Amino acid sequence: MNERPQTSGLLPCFPIDLIDRILKSGKAKKNMNKHFYLVCILFAVVLLHQLARLIIFPMLAEQGSLEVMPFFNLVEVWNHGVSFGMMKDLAHSQWLLSGISLSITAIMFFWLQKTEDKISTIALSLIIAGALGNVLDRITLGAVADYLDFHAFGYHWPAFNFTDTAIICGVCLLIFASVTQPHNRCNSLTK
Repeated sequence: MNERPQTSGLLPCFPIDLIDRILKSGKAKKNMNKHFYLVCILFAVVLLHQLARLIIFPMLAEQGSLEVMPFFNLVEVWNHGVSFGMMKDLAHSQWLLSGISLSITAIMFFWLQKTEDKISTIALSLIIAGALGNVLDRITLGAVADYLDFHAFGYHWPAFNFTDTAIICGVCLLIFASVTQPHNRCNSLTK
């Protein structure tokens, strides 16, 4: 006899066993884990950066900078360019740099979908989170808010923020993963 398949109720003609097979497959679980890492890291990095900016910048309104340690200050810097203020005089830099960042982020997201090891997943999630945090600043504020200033012997490293730190940590983790797991170097990109 021709029996109608059991359905989920939400989708009247979609069989439950197909949903179960999709959810129980290893690939679906891996992708859910990757997305979980990405969402958690993205939320944490962007929230930390925005809270830091909202707390630090009003404190610095009168002083301009605050010495925390002999080698570390909190400062208010608006970066209209990319790293170290490069390309700040570019016409429409806010939108052009945001577009470039979003394009690179899309590539990183594609790479994240292909990677299979946890270290690379976390690394790519950090890079994506940092890039999106900076894009959010560029689009909403017109520039990226930087506030961390390290210095020694009168020389200052260019000011940066927590989203930049996430990007650097992600890149370092990717390098670490490629050195410690050589079989994963290019495999994740070619699958």
